[in-house]
Amino acid sequence: MPDEVLVAFTEQYLAQQAPAVGFVWQGGEPTLAGIGFYRRAFELQERLRPPGTSVSNALQTNGVLIDREWAQFLAERGFLVGISIDGPQELHDAYRRDASGSGSWGRAVAGLRELQRAGAEVNALVVVNRLNAKEPRRVYRALRDAGIAHMQLIPCVEPVGDGRASERSVQPVDWGRFLLGVLEEWLSRDVGRAFVQLFEVMLAMRQGAPSTLCVHARTCGRALVLEHNGDLFSCDHFVSPQHRLGNITQASLAEMVDSAQQRVFGEAKHATLPHQCRECEALPWCRGECPRNRISTTDDGEPGLNYLCTGYRLFFREAGPVLQAMADRLAQGVPPAEAARVGAETLSPPQVRGAGSPRPGRNDPCPCGSGRKYKRCCGA
Repeated sequence: MPDEVLVAFTEQYLAQQAPAVGFVWQGGEPTLAGIGFYRRAFELQERLRPPGTSVSNALQTNGVLIDREWAQFLAERGFLVGISIDGPQELHDAYRRDASGSGSWGRAVAGLRELQRAGAEVNALVVVNRLNAKEPRRVYRALRDAGIAHMQLIPCVEPVGDGRASERSVQPVDWGRFLLGVLEEWLSRDVGRAFVQLFEVMLAMRQGAPSTLCVHARTCGRALVLEHNGDLFSCDHFVSPQHRLGNITQASLAEMVDSAQQRVFGEAKHATLPHQCRECEALPWCRGECPRNRISTTDDGEPGLNYLCTGYRLFFREAGPVLQAMADRLAQGVPPAEAARVGAETLSPPQVRGAGSPRPGRNDPCPCGSGRKYKRCCGA
């Protein structure tokens, strides 16, 4: 990012005069910009920060360039570092390979160790794909045993047209089973010690708080992305000409964020939900998930159904009572470990969910809980 763009962005972003302002750096691979870029960014933040405003920084990296110098800089400046690790080595390396075809797990873990030694705040971003979705406990344990206490789980969905997703995209029902597998492992020993973003958000929602994850909020439109040349787009999943709001060197950041174009974009998340979603019992929690993933059609052939629908329905059907029981106990002041015990007792055994049980008949009810026949749901 040229310095004039960085200056304009920092100045205008801090002008919102919020009590706390967070800068999130991602890419591509943001460490390719070099430490000097972030020293300059930090210097500008300190100089332009209004009195009474606290500033934080987060950086999302694949970890392969993190050495001691990087780790010490990020720790000293208080960066929250998200590092992309998709589980143990063979699962991570299946899709995270460099230009020569070599896996990146060893270098990512080396970067993680440098960050941990330096005392940086680290969380893991796990992309759940076709392969690692089959082994939720193994993925979760690998991260937990590596000393990572905060985890984000992101489903891999790569549309390729005609309502289909790429071969490495997670299968919808596997996404639901993955979340349930991680939930079981988390409940068994780690509540209060490890934090899985989705579970924390859902617990808060069960206590009446709004979703802090845009994908599970009623509307979206507040997670914009600024490109290196100063172009502002509606969302990092919608960086396309029709979603360009303008350029920060030519227009006010505040005006672009609050523009009619952006408001319509955000409201469309709810306004374009298909009829099937509007009648779904999971809607208060799912909210149709991310509009980017709405590439499927409903039973009636209506477009706009989320690709991950069957997985989310499975997860919310099984996990909903668990999370509600926990949320109720936490609201009463019950310690997290005791609340987790109550939640674990509420969770159905795996065979009830269809995991590991015999394949249903074609005309049997689908075990994901959709209410449809197996042949017209997960069996398809």
